[in-house]
Amino acid sequence: MVHDLPRSDEARWQAVLSRDATRDGAFVYAVRSTGVFCRPSCPSRRPKRANVAFFDLPEAAAASGFRPCRRCRPEAAQSPDPALKAVRRACRLIERQEEGTPTLAALGQAVGLSPWHLQRLFKRHLGISPRDYADARRLGRTRRALKDEANVGHAVYAAGYGSSSRLYERAAAQLGMTPATYRKGGAGAVIGYATGDSPFGRLLVAATATGVCFVALGDDDPELAETLEAEFPAAELAPDRARLKPWLDATLRYLAGREPSLDLPLDVRATAFQWRVWQALRAIPAGQTRSYGAIAKQLGEPGAARAVGRACATNPVAIAIPCHRAVREDGALGGYRWGLARKDALLATERRRKAS
Repeated sequence: MVHDLPRSDEARWQAVLSRDATRDGAFVYAVRSTGVFCRPSCPSRRPKRANVAFFDLPEAAAASGFRPCRRCRPEAAQSPDPALKAVRRACRLIERQEEGTPTLAALGQAVGLSPWHLQRLFKRHLGISPRDYADARRLGRTRRALKDEANVGHAVYAAGYGSSSRLYERAAAQLGMTPATYRKGGAGAVIGYATGDSPFGRLLVAATATGVCFVALGDDDPELAETLEAEFPAAELAPDRARLKPWLDATLRYLAGREPSLDLPLDVRATAFQWRVWQALRAIPAGQTRSYGAIAKQLGEPGAARAVGRACATNPVAIAIPCHRAVREDGALGGYRWGLARKDALLATERRRKAS
């Protein structure tokens, strides 16, 4: 029996640390450095907290690009929650349909829910709609096909796209590179990076030729380099302080309170919903906060507070997209990939700068 568990990331992390088997089926945790997701009770070595993301369902982790652990088989864990069971049944129906997406009416009828209720459950527990889930699964097939097929044309049809133009339309946003480049394991994708000492620890700024793709805070440079490699395992990573110095220096000045705002050219991948959340975060005045629920309501998705939280957790460019300004409904800080102490200090610095 899966007992009730507070759904904060902190509570889930404690369940992972204790390998609590009673929480199997309640959520899964994914490790960015390995690309694998697991049950809370998985006997594998515990990862660094900064590399961990949590998901309500195995399907949500898979849709975000993670693969199931072969040791603990998290996809086989069953939840006693009828709503989660219905969502998972709908996911199976979507996965079995190779082309297109079953209609909401057909999915709802198959799982015994109204289309509206099913759509709401999808957004609550997966953060996306059934159509977005179908797109994510098709993209996963595309990634595998691009690696296995001899040419891009074959991979396009193997993945269920009607034409190559449909895939190329989405390639930049979803693959982060052209399909041909992705098929080669990311060959040719070069990301430069530079590090510096900030009031909040070591800072890393990484960028493609187009713009900044990753900003991270940490305790030391080896830790930051490991995190960058986990985020972009297929890219060619190289120190490039000369090119990145203006962006690094601008971020350091902002963190030191010497610049009123930070405006970096960005090159980040995101779903449409993530972009909407990130734009809302950038609109929050420095030093102020908004709850996840308030941001969801602002976006016209009042039931998507947890999806907003996931969009904050997957933000690759800390500071540039200020996810530290998102808090829990009760005003508590909630989670922050780079540590709650840094989140609190960032907000305090912004408030002092605004008051001066």
